[in-house]
Amino acid sequence: MTGRRSAGLLLYRRPGPAPEVLVGHMGGPFWARRDQAAWSIPKGEYGDDEEPLAAAVREFEEELGLPAPAGPYLPLGEVRQAGGKTVSVWAVEADLDPEAVVPGTFRMEWPRGSGRVQEFPELDRVAWLPLDRAGEKLVAGQRVFLERLAAQW
Repeated sequence: MTGRRSAGLLLYRRPGPAPEVLVGHMGGPFWARRDQAAWSIPKGEYGDDEEPLAAAVREFEEELGLPAPAGPYLPLGEVRQAGGKTVSVWAVEADLDPEAVVPGTFRMEWPRGSGRVQEFPELDRVAWLPLDRAGEKLVAGQRVFLERLAAQW
C-alpha cells in the first residue's frame, strides 16, 4: 500500500436558499465532549485492491447503515491531511433522514491500558448543516471539500 487513504461521500441538499450538507460527529471517547472540529464527512480507509469511489460508497453504507445514494457523483478531489492520510471525496445530491441512521461501530481498548475492549459508534450523530456551520464543525483537513462544493454553484 502506498500510504493511508480514505474515501467518502458528501451528501448535499437545497431545501431553501442555502444548501446543506450531511456531516457526522465522530464517535468514541476522544470526541465525546468536543463539538467544534469534531465532525466528519462519512468516509473510511481502503486498500490498493479497491477503487476510491467504490470505497466511498461502501464506507457510507458501513458508517451510516443506509444505502448510498445512486448519484451522479461530483468529484471534489483529494486532500492530504496533516497526519499524512490522503482523503478523496465525492458530492452527491440526496436527502436522508438523520433519524434513520444506524451507525457502524468500532472496538478499542478503553480506558487505555485497562485491557477492557469496548464498542463505540463510528459516528454518534449526523446532522444537516448549512455550509458555513458545517465548516465550523468539520475537522480542519476536510473543510476544503465544502469550499470545492460551494464553487460548483
